[in-house]
Amino acid sequence: MRTIHRLAVLTCGAMLFANLAQAQDYPNKPITLVVPLGAGGALDIISRSIAPSLEAKLGKPIVVENRLGGGTVIAAVSVAKAPADGYQLLFSPSGTLTTNATLYKKLPYDPEKDFVPVALTAKIPFVLVVNPSVPAKTIPELVAYSKAQPLSYGSTGTGAAPHLIMELFKNLTGLQAMHIPYKGAVPAMTDVVGGHTHMTFADPSITRELVDAGKIRAIGISSLTRAAAVPDVPTIAELGLPGFEGVSWHLVVAPTGTPDAVVEKLRGAFKSAIADPEIQKKLVGMGVIPVDSPAKADLVRFVADEKTRWGKIVQQVGIAGTE
Repeated sequence: MRTIHRLAVLTCGAMLFANLAQAQDYPNKPITLVVPLGAGGALDIISRSIAPSLEAKLGKPIVVENRLGGGTVIAAVSVAKAPADGYQLLFSPSGTLTTNATLYKKLPYDPEKDFVPVALTAKIPFVLVVNPSVPAKTIPELVAYSKAQPLSYGSTGTGAAPHLIMELFKNLTGLQAMHIPYKGAVPAMTDVVGGHTHMTFADPSITRELVDAGKIRAIGISSLTRAAAVPDVPTIAELGLPGFEGVSWHLVVAPTGTPDAVVEKLRGAFKSAIADPEIQKKLVGMGVIPVDSPAKADLVRFVADEKTRWGKIVQQVGIAGTE
């Protein structure tokens, strides 16, 4: 038994040494940060904003690559199947790791088993905006107008945060509006501005200038506190729905099996980037809430709790189990 014990200790020691050695050598080539949403949205802007800081911290180029399609599934699968060496990372919006598991009957990746969390970077509220042709300026007026005039709303895709937040909003208020999914925030907003759809929930980064120009009107924001980017926009909770909150978040993940030491090195780099005062100023100005990422175990619990919460909403609105 003593011999077996010694062998076990030696094996664990050898694995730890190999893990540390790999982390010391990491990275020795460019790192790809896969963004599963289109250019111009908050996730894309955040990734490109922090890339220079990550490069300075890690000493190698950070390649930001937009891989679109399948409600973020295509990007998630590509990273899940990538070598577990820390060179392919997924900059995941919340739905990829939570609601997709409820939305799809056959999801070609397992959000819990295929990824290891690296760093939580930001939380993002959404602004409810309408085309100026919609006369409503308050939630009751909007609900009443929707019952007299057929309305539609755009989102960044079925099951994405703006879709689920709007469906939650509809359930709580009685608003009537047909869902029109788009491949990204920019085309969804473009059609609201053009009057092809009547409203959407959009992140503050693409709403502020359009509101100022009178091309859209802001009704309320989905966070519990107002956003610095649009300080005059009240929270939906303030407007008569106490406790209403619909906030997306962005989590960097790596393929399961990535060495712990590499994950920790990456987490440190992302935390350092998000803590940079200039980056914080930029993110806050966009309406983004920067996050000081917790440890791996806390991230695992956080994702599990969010999966349960939003999964229930998916079930309630009847959009679960699609192909």
